[in-house]
Amino acid sequence: MISKVGANVDFDGGCHCGNVQVRVRLSKAPKDFAVRACTCSFCRSHQPRMISDPTGRLSVAANDWDLVRFYRFGTRTCDFLLCSQCGVFIAAVSDANEQSPRAVLNVNCLKDRARFSETPAMHDFDGETLDTRLTRRRVNWIPTVIDRHVASSSQSVRVILSSSR
Repeated sequence: MISKVGANVDFDGGCHCGNVQVRVRLSKAPKDFAVRACTCSFCRSHQPRMISDPTGRLSVAANDWDLVRFYRFGTRTCDFLLCSQCGVFIAAVSDANEQSPRAVLNVNCLKDRARFSETPAMHDFDGETLDTRLTRRRVNWIPTVIDRHVASSSQSVRVILSSSR
């Protein structure tokens, strides 16, 4: 589903089995985003098409959080969110030095993924210092909310990823 609010455009999506759901609000049209991938071994094996929008908003929810994997490797400064049931890579989420997590989203998990460019531009972040990497993420990545609903009587609890560890 796509809905347009002012200059913002919302896109829905999720993993193949339906366990993980995403909604992203973007500040510009899909054609105006530079879709990219990096040269890390994870991206080379998963072939994502990633976007970020520092003025957007990403929400991630799951029916069963036990089936969601938060995978870290390399510099160990972000989590790669994957559905362990169907294997879909959703997003990379950085919570390092953040009050609120930020992410880059794999547009392949969106229902309307065809509206984004097909071929990602490749980026090589080898040699980037840790400070440079974290600053780049704070400036460029999408503000993100990870919704974890916990059944407790009749109320649900929202937990931000960075405070849920």
